[in-house]
Amino acid sequence: MRNQTSITFILLGLTEDPQLKILLFIFLFLSYVLSVSGNLTIITLTLIDPHLKTPMYLFLQNFSFLEISFTTACVPRFLNSISSGDKSITYTACASQLLFTDLFAVTEFFLLATMSYDRYVAICKPLRYTIIMSPTVCRNFILFCWVAALIIILPPISLGLGLEFCDSNIIDHFCCDASPILKISCSDTWLIEQMVIVCAVLIFIVTLTCVVLSYIYIIGTILRFPSAQQRKKAFSTCSSHMIVVSITYGSCIFIYVKPSAKDEVAINKGISLLITSISPMLNPFIYTLRNKQVKQALHDSIKKMHSSQRSKGEMSQCIQLKGRRKSPKT
Repeated sequence: MRNQTSITFILLGLTEDPQLKILLFIFLFLSYVLSVSGNLTIITLTLIDPHLKTPMYLFLQNFSFLEISFTTACVPRFLNSISSGDKSITYTACASQLLFTDLFAVTEFFLLATMSYDRYVAICKPLRYTIIMSPTVCRNFILFCWVAALIIILPPISLGLGLEFCDSNIIDHFCCDASPILKISCSDTWLIEQMVIVCAVLIFIVTLTCVVLSYIYIIGTILRFPSAQQRKKAFSTCSSHMIVVSITYGSCIFIYVKPSAKDEVAINKGISLLITSISPMLNPFIYTLRNKQVKQALHDSIKKMHSSQRSKGEMSQCIQLKGRRKSPKT
């Protein structure tokens, strides 16, 4: 039996077709660039714009950071593998990738639940919103999301570090994921599989219950509003979050529908590609295109940049004119 830390895994990826690899590389590269730039734009706007200092945008800022972190933990390494042809990954790098992707993903679920509670307080208890969702409370919520995620994922990952690999080192995936790793292990993986299922179910039930209950109260409150304009405005403040929640839960739930990690992982590879590339790319557009405050902040920032560049240009022209006036005549 070899020492686990000396093992080098082989990630099969998604395809062996050279043409499909080129298309896949272009698609993943563009989606990654759009994802990072879009989420960085949201983070920047929430930091510099005084109108985006509410708890909702503090949570959105952290959600964008999680999206960047999550997609960065998977996509760049896969892009390098496609371009270089090197499919190998060390045991340490694989374990680190699994740890961080799980941490960021689970934290996102808790943060989405927290954001739904924030929308519940804003719509159902508007007069007490600033008291309930104070800056200290918001920071504590964010800290709780990270700590809860870490506590949940550590037990199965700790057990997974003791797995032995004697028959195969080929992982049928494009990144280090729990199911294909458990599939190639020659150890008894039953306990870890059950822990993964329990943790996944726990995360889904707790966070989804919070989201569903929040929106039941939100919809009930909105329907009691006297005017159609009030109802439309209230729904618009929740629509972006509802779309992101639907995409996240709808795609992730298929990862854990199978009872055993020994089953085929082909479907999971496709869903994982969706989660790591498409979702982080779409979320900034969903929040910017459907949110008037974010669009206004983006418009104001662009306008300020344009005015600043124009002022610099005018100042440069004035300096040049003064220099010409002061120069001696020949």
